[in-house]
Amino acid sequence: MIDKLISKIKKTQAPIVVGLDPMLKFIPEQIQQKAFAEYGETLQGAGEAIWQYNKEIIDAIYDVVPAVKPQIAMYEQFGLEGVKAFARTVEYCKSRDLVVIGDIKRGDIGSTSEAYAVGHLGRVQVGSQRFYGFDEDFATINPYMGTDAVAPFVKVCQEEKKGLFILAKTSNPSSGEFQDRLIDGRPLYEWVGEKVAQWGSGFVGENGYSYVGAVVGTTYPEQGKILRKILPRNYILVPGYGAQGAKGADLVHFFNEDGLGAIVNSSRGIIAAWQQEKYREFGPERFAEASRQAVLDMQEDIKQALENR
Repeated sequence: MIDKLISKIKKTQAPIVVGLDPMLKFIPEQIQQKAFAEYGETLQGAGEAIWQYNKEIIDAIYDVVPAVKPQIAMYEQFGLEGVKAFARTVEYCKSRDLVVIGDIKRGDIGSTSEAYAVGHLGRVQVGSQRFYGFDEDFATINPYMGTDAVAPFVKVCQEEKKGLFILAKTSNPSSGEFQDRLIDGRPLYEWVGEKVAQWGSGFVGENGYSYVGAVVGTTYPEQGKILRKILPRNYILVPGYGAQGAKGADLVHFFNEDGLGAIVNSSRGIIAAWQQEKYREFGPERFAEASRQAVLDMQEDIKQALENR
């Protein structure tokens, strides 16, 4: 799957992943009203509104980005109906040939970790049959509990030729409370980076990049520079662009000299672009067009930054 991701990045010239992180406040009134007219102001109505909102955005961007990243918490808050919307979104994205990164941030051990891995990336055994659950192409995971938490995911990924992005240095302001703590004179995120390289060392695609990558926030460019050296052949998923303040110029250290090695996430900066002053002309009726334009603007920003580094 890492080779498909790289192929689509090259084709679109957009090392971008769109975070499909819907909240009702992002969804235009006309979509909410239609869903509520059919299902009432219920969890089912919310799930329908989320699905219709996602579908229009996907239809507007599928040909200009390689991947999407639905954050499961945004769906789980609506209970079973939200999870249904998550599953429909994943299925529809794959029908549009988008690479799907399930932003699930799971991190447990033993049979629990195995169940998470099977549910999101693999196939579960039911009698004599095996079935995919959510069937994402990649998943984000938390390595805090060590190899016991990661190994079951790596095993399933090897079986299914799918991939992982492991939290190393996250973009949030308090990430340093733990991730910057020194252990034997080096910050924890460096030790995590070395483990990511180790976990993915025997699992490499035709392009020379591992199926196992890391999450490194663009809000910490100096740490990103260090981790790029530690992880020369691992892809880095880079959150923090747009709404969290980062711009293309902050990204250059995350990429290798070949222009590959990183994929940059923007969530509400794209899916809620219609609410920004810059894209106000599109209005709520053309919210999906605003999302497409935000992708194209982000693509140009990153392109210019890489050309000028």
